[in-house]
Amino acid sequence: MTAAQTVPAPAAGSAQPTVRRLIVYTLLFALVVVTAIGLSGLLGRLLGAGTVLVAGDVAGLARSLAFTLIGGPMAAALWWFVWRRLDDAIERSSAGWGLYLTGMYAVSLITSATALLSALAAVIGGERLGWQLSLSNGVVWAAVLAWHRWMWRHPRKSPLLIPDVPTVVGAAFGLIIGAGGSITALANLLDTAIQGFTASASLGDPWWKLVLQALAWGLGGVAIWWWHWIHDGGRRLTTDFADVALVVIGILGAVLLTVGGFGSVLFVLLRLAFDRTDPVSEILEPLGAAIAAGAVGSLVWAYHRAVSAGRIGTTLQAAKLVTSGVGLAAAATGIGIVVNSALSIAATPLAGDGIRTLLLGGISALAVGGPLWWLTWKPGVPPEPTELGRRGRRVYLIAVFGLSAIVAVITLLVIGYRVFEFLLDDVSGGSLVDRTRAPLGLLVATGLAAGYHFAVWRHDRSLTAAAAPRKRTVRKLILVAAGDPEPLVRVAAEVTGAAVTVWKKADAGTSDAVASGTASSGTASSGPTEEAAGGLSEQLARALEGVAADRVLVITGPGSRIEVIPLGLD
Repeated sequence: MTAAQTVPAPAAGSAQPTVRRLIVYTLLFALVVVTAIGLSGLLGRLLGAGTVLVAGDVAGLARSLAFTLIGGPMAAALWWFVWRRLDDAIERSSAGWGLYLTGMYAVSLITSATALLSALAAVIGGERLGWQLSLSNGVVWAAVLAWHRWMWRHPRKSPLLIPDVPTVVGAAFGLIIGAGGSITALANLLDTAIQGFTASASLGDPWWKLVLQALAWGLGGVAIWWWHWIHDGGRRLTTDFADVALVVIGILGAVLLTVGGFGSVLFVLLRLAFDRTDPVSEILEPLGAAIAAGAVGSLVWAYHRAVSAGRIGTTLQAAKLVTSGVGLAAAATGIGIVVNSALSIAATPLAGDGIRTLLLGGISALAVGGPLWWLTWKPGVPPEPTELGRRGRRVYLIAVFGLSAIVAVITLLVIGYRVFEFLLDDVSGGSLVDRTRAPLGLLVATGLAAGYHFAVWRHDRSLTAAAAPRKRTVRKLILVAAGDPEPLVRVAAEVTGAAVTVWKKADAGTSDAVASGTASSGTASSGPTEEAAGGLSEQLARALEGVAADRVLVITGPGSRIEVIPLGLD
């Protein structure tokens, strides 16, 4: 009879639980997706019963049945196994559970919202076919979303790791969809008004259908954003991920929309004033979308800029830096285009209309990006000490300088290639200015950006070094002196940064009097004169310069003699 064997539990730090969770949650994710696809396929066939599109798809029906009847029970059994184990705090706090819920919540939210809004837009557009499949996908994935939201909000089994990521993802997705739909709706409305002003006919669906379809997307996105940002408290989150999403989507994305939109508006206006080579209707074609992008982008930017003002200093600085970066990129692009156009006009006084249009585009970019960069970066205002010491400013300066320098080097190589090509090949034609004006414009823009930011970086380094406390080179200094030791103590503390201990000489009067010969009327001098003390302080400063030790013994006297003895190195 054999003795019973006991299988030991996994040791602390074992990889077995991690591997098991990775396999289980990955398999559960795949089974839930497969089941949702199968159910949406069956529901789509039910809603579209009687149509030729659904009736003849035997392979699709077989796939939907297999996914539903085989994948569904397997997903339910595996989920029950996982759900029961979540009573354990270790399972609940595992990365696998948090990542699974976050990933499935994001997938179900995006899929269900996209499908439902597509179905609504199709109904508004009067489509008779196609919306049934979108509606079935939206309904099934909305059920998956509600199921996982219930698990995410469960009081005893919700994830303890990254619990707030679904809120941030939902708010960001809603903001993107809402802004995109609003821009499209407003652009279609403005395009209709502009076409009516120019008396140009438009082909296709009635304008109101396009506006209502885009408005449905915009309102749906706003509803998703409101639910996560306001209802779920996304605006109160102060995690790193929430701050990154705020800066990247709410600030950077909005600034890009604003600059691109208003820059395009200015370009259209400049063309109307100085470049009427094309028909007016063609010149005004991008105006509606440009106004819509600039208006919506500025609203989103203003709101999130106000939100970022209440966050920590790092987030506020990041918002400022990304805004400055967009303005700098637009201004540098404008400078490069203006230089390119100016060289072309200088080389060919009778330059064509294409050069004029290019010049107006550069002026538009410079006129929008330059003031934005100036007002955000404020080059004439010294940075705050708190901002100067943050890593974000240093990284921004180094990144801008490095990227500009790389582009400048590549541009120099291109210019060199064009010059040698011109010198070696006389057949192809074209002047040297025409061949090099584009890279020369880029070189001027990147050179200015690199030189300015390198100078700012060096200036910041000097300010930081001046504001930094003196590095301590000696931990403790023992000063053996006669007379008044205060001047020597101050010099020693300034040079070394050490704590100074003073030892008085027992024979101070006799030794100093004999050495200096300053005794009068039989009375010994108590120490050196003021002039001698000043010289002794300067001599002590020179003697201590560069000394690095744990403890230092300094003996002064007799007279101007100074002896520095390191007692223990670090």
